[in-house]
Amino acid sequence: MASKAETLTATTAAGVQQEREQIFDIFRRWGYLQASLDPLGQFLPPEPFPVTNVPEGDIAAEARRYYCGNFAVEFMHIPSLEQRQWLQEQIERPAPKPDQHHVLTQLIRADLFEQVIQQRYLGTKRFSLEGLTVLIPFLDQVFATTSAAGVTRSIIAMAHRGRLNVMTNTIGRSPAEIFAKFEDVDPRSTLGGGDVKYHMGATGEYTSPTGEVMALHLASNPSHLEAVNPVVMGRARAYQIRIGKQGKQRVLPIILHGDAAFAGQGITAESLNMSSLAGYSIGGTMHIITNNLLGFTANPEESNSTRFATDLAKRLPIPIFHVNGEDPDTAMRIAVIASEYRQRFHADVVVDLIGYRRYGHNEADDPTVTQPRRYAVIKERPFLYQLYAKAIGVDPVAEAKSIQEGFLADQTAATKVEQKPVLSKLPEYWDPYRGGELSDADEQITTGISADRVLELSRLATSYPAGFHIHPKVQKLYEQRLEMAEGKRPFDYGFAELLAYASLLTKGTHVRLAGQDSQRGTFNQRHSVLVDTQTEVRYAPLDHMTETQARFEVHNSLLSEAAALGFEYGYARDYPESLVLWEAQFGDFVNGAQTIIDQFIAAGEAKWGLLSGVVMLLPHGYDGQGPEHSSARMERFLQLAASDNMVIAQPSNASQYFHLLRRQALRSWRKPLVVFTPKSMLRHPDATSTVAELGKPAFENVLPDNDVKNPRRLLVCTGKIGHNLRVERAKRKDMSVGIIFIEQLYPWPEAELQAALDQHPDAQEIVWVQEEPANMGAFFYAMPLLRRLAGDRAVLSVKRHESASPATGSAKAHEIEEKTLIDLALGSAD
Repeated sequence: MASKAETLTATTAAGVQQEREQIFDIFRRWGYLQASLDPLGQFLPPEPFPVTNVPEGDIAAEARRYYCGNFAVEFMHIPSLEQRQWLQEQIERPAPKPDQHHVLTQLIRADLFEQVIQQRYLGTKRFSLEGLTVLIPFLDQVFATTSAAGVTRSIIAMAHRGRLNVMTNTIGRSPAEIFAKFEDVDPRSTLGGGDVKYHMGATGEYTSPTGEVMALHLASNPSHLEAVNPVVMGRARAYQIRIGKQGKQRVLPIILHGDAAFAGQGITAESLNMSSLAGYSIGGTMHIITNNLLGFTANPEESNSTRFATDLAKRLPIPIFHVNGEDPDTAMRIAVIASEYRQRFHADVVVDLIGYRRYGHNEADDPTVTQPRRYAVIKERPFLYQLYAKAIGVDPVAEAKSIQEGFLADQTAATKVEQKPVLSKLPEYWDPYRGGELSDADEQITTGISADRVLELSRLATSYPAGFHIHPKVQKLYEQRLEMAEGKRPFDYGFAELLAYASLLTKGTHVRLAGQDSQRGTFNQRHSVLVDTQTEVRYAPLDHMTETQARFEVHNSLLSEAAALGFEYGYARDYPESLVLWEAQFGDFVNGAQTIIDQFIAAGEAKWGLLSGVVMLLPHGYDGQGPEHSSARMERFLQLAASDNMVIAQPSNASQYFHLLRRQALRSWRKPLVVFTPKSMLRHPDATSTVAELGKPAFENVLPDNDVKNPRRLLVCTGKIGHNLRVERAKRKDMSVGIIFIEQLYPWPEAELQAALDQHPDAQEIVWVQEEPANMGAFFYAMPLLRRLAGDRAVLSVKRHESASPATGSAKAHEIEEKTLIDLALGSAD
């Protein structure tokens, strides 16, 4: 038996340990409030702990050293005990010493690169990294740690600040290449295209101290802050899917954010929300905030409502580190911990590097007007490499001189360059695919399939396991789909679409579809995923057709447009062999993703030479459902269309939709495809198709009217209104009016339309008809093109009167408007 003394000693030890844990728990939870984080000491002053009694004494002093120094960590909100304990173990141990000479060299290179640009290109925008040059050794340490843990590729997003520095000192582009961008040589090479140097992407390699090589991709991005985030995440997912089971371990996505942008841009929250979603998870993103404690000219209290710009990330169960940017040794330590956390737990991690901005928002800006006190301090502040050299007892003068002379020599060489260097290259899997101007060379692709193949694929696409409890309504639908394949009933849009996917999957083309309610379909039309009525287990028949088929995935997306579309654009960027589709719940909602459309989908090829075959499915049509459920804003896409940058189509029947989807996947060109899909016409008899029509050779850009002879008037239209016109024409038994469907709006099918018009030479009037108001739809786009083809025939138009809103909110008013449109379009035979 233990003696009383032994028992007393054990009890005392237990009490001390309990007291220690209680004190440490307080500092683990609240220590970040009293950390020293602003190098200039002006912002983020210490705040009291929200506890009754703040502990003192030796234990508290020890805890304070760990949690209230030049870094802070917020992690006690993480519900996983394993993750919290792992983080505690990393933090509550002696700090390892980094290779300080290596860190110093990188700081010298980072600072002097900026100084050479400042000397030689005074006043030119470059968005300097000075004040946060610790980012360069930080990234180096991240790559050293993650390459040792198996990462072979990193895809990086960042805004303009520090981008040129990262290109040189991290990605590995030569300084001469960057300086050549300032010389602006050969301006003819970018007339009508290109982008400013601090938006361009770059590719390179990192080689670790132990010889591991990591491919690095710095993504091109616009000035629209944070818009690139989901794009890079989609690209990372594509890379990971290519690799297979080890993809998340081998591909590291990194996103560098500005502090004000992280707090202020809504797409940041959307992108963070993708972290653990099955259709979007990428094994954790490393988020690095390059925190200047300024947003343009706004102080922190003007940019975010909480203490830290990173507080948005607390919605996720992930750690958030805050680091004083003038403590490089601590920054290296946090780089290791954050990297190991991501690799171990496959979760996001946030690192808030806090420093300052030596100049204004750009180098032509004078920040002393808005922050005079802060910039008075900055003016006298030594460069970080000088502070660090003094701290570690090294004289940096000789090394700094050597590095500076090297940069100056590179700058001199850049003045003699005759052509702008190309800083990035596409991976080899892009070799079979092209951009540039669309030609007719690949339009001979056969997209039709035989009747036997239709039946074979239909059986595969409607099969499910024995014992699966399928919903009776869906079972009936699947039975009807087999009847479609057997020729007993016509194909509707829903099954024609799935049949197109099945035909591609069985030939090795990967298909990915994502959108709000895309598994079932907004209008109950798709049912690509079955739900067991007893277990709610889900089953996708298209993913289980044959053992050798390609991957099929369809995801119900988060309730987002911007991030959701950006992700699919990015995925398609690095999986060109696949058919990647994003579907809007209603086409009207696509305007929530306008930045992605304008900056990436429409302009990505012209600005950066980057291609994407992403498909946008946008339900469009005037059905009396009000202003927000009628228009996918066709006019906006047509306004953005130029230089063969995209394809815009509105297939008017099921077989045309089938052929269009197959053409997109089978052609060698990779261009975004915008498809205005139907709503009320999804099952309408006039828009269905036969098995034989699925076997026709290809998608038809124009559907001529072969049912009329010698019409007096030719109506030219696109989409649902054409069917309405045909129905009314049949009711009136008036075949004096021809109706021509434009199936592809851009590129404009001039030759095919000319042939359709010439088929009826006696028609004296050509009338453009649309459902949309006069200031919307294709009116302004189509009318001058029609006039060019009409010759001496009159070109008229029928449309709703111009309106600030796309549609009326009254179903009855809609019916009156629609009837008036049709009456005016068909006119009188007298």
